Amino acid sequence: MTPYILYSDGDGNIFEDTSLYVTGRSGWDALPIEESDWIELPDGGNLYELPGRKGIGIDVKTGDMRLCEKGWAVAAFIPPAHTGLYMAAYETAQDAPTLPLFCYTAAGWWDNKFYVPAVRIENDIRQECEGYDEAEIANGTDYLLKTYPHNRLVKHLMENCCLTYNCPAARNLAMGRWECPVPSSPACNANCIGCISFQPVEETIVSTQDRLTFRPTPEEITEFTVPHLETAPFPIISFGQGCEGEPLLMWETIRDSIVEIRKHTQKGSININTNGSKPDAVKALCEAGLNSMRVSTNSARESVYMPYYRPNNYVFADLIESLKVMRSYGGWTSINYFVFPGMTDSIEEYEALRKLIKETDLCMIQWRNFNIDPDWYLGKIGVTETGECMGVKQLMELIREEFPDVKFGYFNPSIERIKGDFEVDFAH
Repeated sequence: MTPYILYSDGDGNIFEDTSLYVTGRSGWDALPIEESDWIELPDGGNLYELPGRKGIGIDVKTGDMRLCEKGWAVAAFIPPAHTGLYMAAYETAQDAPTLPLFCYTAAGWWDNKFYVPAVRIENDIRQECEGYDEAEIANGTDYLLKTYPHNRLVKHLMENCCLTYNCPAARNLAMGRWECPVPSSPACNANCIGCISFQPVEETIVSTQDRLTFRPTPEEITEFTVPHLETAPFPIISFGQGCEGEPLLMWETIRDSIVEIRKHTQKGSININTNGSKPDAVKALCEAGLNSMRVSTNSARESVYMPYYRPNNYVFADLIESLKVMRSYGGWTSINYFVFPGMTDSIEEYEALRKLIKETDLCMIQWRNFNIDPDWYLGKIGVTETGECMGVKQLMELIREEFPDVKFGYFNPSIERIKGDFEVDFAH
């Protein structure tokens, strides 16, 4: 089975071109995709038209690569818990607009179904589309707003995140289950190229959501997180969300919140999603009772990290140190690893990832799809050659083989998974 290439007519209609098979993009290159790499487009996936871009396919008759001249190229957004193996392959016209901050996985059509080259990396169902009950979310939102009428954070999470952006984590909070988001910082000490909550006015793209505009107090945080930890199944509260800056800049507030929360309940897990820029702050949070930490990175290499994150007042070595500090206190560590086929699976990156795992005693890799225009990203970080690559799937296999104790996934695990059977499909 090799799916046919898709194209869009510019009016929201998508067609297949049966004269061309789909190719996948790795770095700057278009490549054939192995039959075993295709899965049906999972529920919750979407298809995107890529304006100003012509898809690259393999001619069914000659086996040669050529452009699909019919309309614009098409890519897929694949839902959480899945990791893409190839991006959509296309040729970009000079006047093509920069693509917004989504992932652009290759997509094709076969036997009346859409297919994508991807793997399901996580059994957890916490962000499955079919699990969201709109009536329950509306009732839960209403309940939280009425129960905490003066809590600015609850208002932000319900009115902004849940109702405006359909944030999966905020929707789960409204349904009283699993991971509860706790944005805490309006400021950031990095200037990430693909920041989803802040883009400079001169940039050609817009941020996908508005950033938190205030500093929550420990009281505001404690007020709604304690009941969540007490009553939710497999509860987690997570500082550091897409709608905020860097939570470690508010470490005193977070420390005081953790201390207060733990006076009221010992249940559940307290997690932070961070850039890992302040090891001393991580130490203070560990001493207060932080259970787990996820550090975001586009690479295990400083030379690729720095031009993307563009940090203020911290260096790559700080995030490595933060991971070590967390482990020294017995805490759980993950990296939020932005997968970019052709960069993540390069030989150089593989060696750097191995070094990072060994050096930090890493617990988990969250293999996340990188939400960014591939051309724009590589241009911004100045990469013209991506080097020899092995394929994302082979990279995963090699890491799994060498480091059998390092867990693979997409979400922060609950304390039950951390302490017991990690592979349990707990959200069911």
